[in-house]
Amino acid sequence: MSLLEVDALAAGYDDAVVLRGVSLTVHANEIVAVIGPNGAGKSTMLKAVYNLVRRYGGSVRFAGNDVTGVRPDRLTRLGLNFVPQTDNVFNRMTVEENLILAGFLLAGAARRRQIEALYGFFPDLARQRRLPARRLSGGQRQMLAIARALMISPRVLMLDEPSAGLSPRLVESVFAKLVEIRDSDVAILLVEQNARAALAIGDRAYVMVEGRERHEAPASALRDDPQLARLYLGGAR
Repeated sequence: MSLLEVDALAAGYDDAVVLRGVSLTVHANEIVAVIGPNGAGKSTMLKAVYNLVRRYGGSVRFAGNDVTGVRPDRLTRLGLNFVPQTDNVFNRMTVEENLILAGFLLAGAARRRQIEALYGFFPDLARQRRLPARRLSGGQRQMLAIARALMISPRVLMLDEPSAGLSPRLVESVFAKLVEIRDSDVAILLVEQNARAALAIGDRAYVMVEGRERHEAPASALRDDPQLARLYLGGAR
């Protein structure tokens, strides 16, 4: 079942067109990785789906409904949530205050239950619940950003470069958590510059080049293709 369908999406900034007709799908219970060179339009694609940049054409469907042009807050209510690469937590707030704010759609008791469930899922956050977000490690901050997005129990979670600035050990930890999230019945659309790490956990993958998707395949096939590895992954395996 396709939860998210992006068809011929064109978008950009002011008069600069970045996306030139991107199409992709995300099915239930899968991680879809989007990789490609810098400037390919990967992050812009997520922002266009979430209606954060100007769209020039194309459509977005979520759970069978046309959501093209729907406001980001409404998309969140429908179950499509987005974690940007930067400015994704409130630094002056504690971990718990960040989660309380992210659960604005929930009634008090339901919000408390969801926070406790997420503490069980992210034990590091439970231990740091009273710590200001600015004092977290890079990996903990990324976990908090993801936990905030999970507060409203989305059906699809879109992530922009979750490995940015993290050590290899922390990347492994964060990406292992993404697999757990996928296995908990949340589909993930993952834009990632660390192509090898993304393909290691992805079910399917798209390669974007110059604002278009140029290739789609099972992530394992893409990872093990010598020609594609030379073109997009920095050399053959």
